[in-house]
Amino acid sequence: MAHNLEENNGQVAFALRGKPAWHNLANKIFGDEEIVTTQSMLSEAKLSNWNVRLEAMADHTPESYRDSSGAQLVLRTNPFDSGTDVLSVVGSRYKVVQNEELFAFADNILDGDESCKWESAGSLKKGKVVFGSLTVPRTMVLDPQGANDETKLYLIVWTSHDGSVAVQAAITPVRVVCQNTLNLAMRNAKQSFKIRHTQTAEGKIVAAREALGLTFAYADEFEKEMQTLFNAKITDKKFSQIINTLYPKPEKDSKGSLKKWENKVVLIDELYHNSPTNANIKGTAWGALNAMTERLDYYRTARTGNGESLMSSASGFDPVITAEKNKLAKQILALAK
Repeated sequence: MAHNLEENNGQVAFALRGKPAWHNLANKIFGDEEIVTTQSMLSEAKLSNWNVRLEAMADHTPESYRDSSGAQLVLRTNPFDSGTDVLSVVGSRYKVVQNEELFAFADNILDGDESCKWESAGSLKKGKVVFGSLTVPRTMVLDPQGANDETKLYLIVWTSHDGSVAVQAAITPVRVVCQNTLNLAMRNAKQSFKIRHTQTAEGKIVAAREALGLTFAYADEFEKEMQTLFNAKITDKKFSQIINTLYPKPEKDSKGSLKKWENKVVLIDELYHNSPTNANIKGTAWGALNAMTERLDYYRTARTGNGESLMSSASGFDPVITAEKNKLAKQILALAK
């Protein structure tokens, strides 16, 4: 699996807390109990002092050209060699958001709560996308005396420096045993918030807190959904029926579709029945969902071919995969009944 983190001469623009990530890359790994300031996370993830800035395209075109586009170059100072990088070309209304502003935005959403800790940060697509994640002081445990299946909440913030992504923040549940994200849309609790690059982040903090449901309304709704799925018991026969309903066998073997289908259903079956990550929840609709979301996060083929969508999915901010997980949750619960 590709990771698409920004690298330069053996260094990587990524830092995290605890154990190494699946790609085994990090500029810095902080200890589980280590105090990590916002500035420390920015610095160790190579996100500090980029000085993202705009210059008119007209300033870089020949004098004989008549430029009426109003286009601007997005530039930054490279964190590895201090050179100047062109990240994108944007319109006249585009407003720059520094990495430091993005991380301050996250701090302000959580209102400086000391129980919230920076977990990871990094740069993707050669600096075009940056992200960071913090723990949120809420843990959900299914069946504490039995399965003892734990899910934690994280606040993820991210943005782009090429105009492709707004300033965004989302509450993301992550199942601890396998680290796969479970961004399920709740009926009564919004989980995400966006600010376009044509706006400023100022004055948006109160709205962001409300939209993110940091009164834990989202966590309450998610926990109910988890419990409903966990209480829906399924047999091995029922699980096979669910797989074949959600991923029906192709009628024709077009472009190797039959082999791809076989690989997919065999992998899901293996994750469900034999993976240590599913050992305590096998036999439930919750176990079926987690086997399928684990495949989506860590085993599927990237849509773009370069691993970008895989990193986005495993980090929790791929809207296509989030939508697919929501669809799976609803379908599995309906089929399990």
